[in-house]
Amino acid sequence: MSFGLELRKVKRTGFLPAFLGGGILAAAVPVLNMAFRSEIYVGINAAPVNILLNANWQIMSMFNILLVVVGACIMYNTEYAEGAIQKMCTLPTKESTMFFGKIAVLIAVSILLLLIETISVFGCSVHWFEVSADLYMETLKSFGFFLLLMLPTVFCALLIASLSKNMWIGLGIGVMCVFAATMIPSQNFVLTLFPFALPFQTLENHTADVIRNYAAAGAVETVLIALLEIMILKVRRSFE
Repeated sequence: MSFGLELRKVKRTGFLPAFLGGGILAAAVPVLNMAFRSEIYVGINAAPVNILLNANWQIMSMFNILLVVVGACIMYNTEYAEGAIQKMCTLPTKESTMFFGKIAVLIAVSILLLLIETISVFGCSVHWFEVSADLYMETLKSFGFFLLLMLPTVFCALLIASLSKNMWIGLGIGVMCVFAATMIPSQNFVLTLFPFALPFQTLENHTADVIRNYAAAGAVETVLIALLEIMILKVRRSFE
């Protein structure tokens, strides 16, 4: 019920068109790159998915993270703009229910983003490279890995947005976090666990043990951020 309610709320904003347009724009990156520079990549002796992700994923993931940050700010701006969140606090409902309803919507549109981009990468692999039996499985594994590492970003972006009544403050903090993540050395495992840096990671750049560590870290961070949000909401409500 909360998911449906939150979905109806964002329908009155530019939330859904922004994610759809952003997903198409991100998906166009590998297509345009291959259309104009295919000779650079077709001779590389590696799996097509790995070649395409190594060449394009940093830009694509940047689009994804920025869209998540903007989307989170839009969702909470609709609550703060007309004082709706203050009115809701007078009702016998938990504010955390609203938060997790927004999380569900943001995860759903993030899946849509990744699905559009996965289709683009798969299409480029089929069109410009030789199709192997492993192509389908490699594509699905990458999709699942990206989704898991996107979860801490979604939770963290929404937590930041929920703390600021001014959308521009939350947006500014989120954008600063994104650009800080781009400056983190990819060789430093601990620093790359920063929630806004996790989505930049790809399967082919790491060993199986490191991939498992990233997956575990993503799951743990998601739970910890969710618990932190619940604690913040309880403390904030006790002082209002």
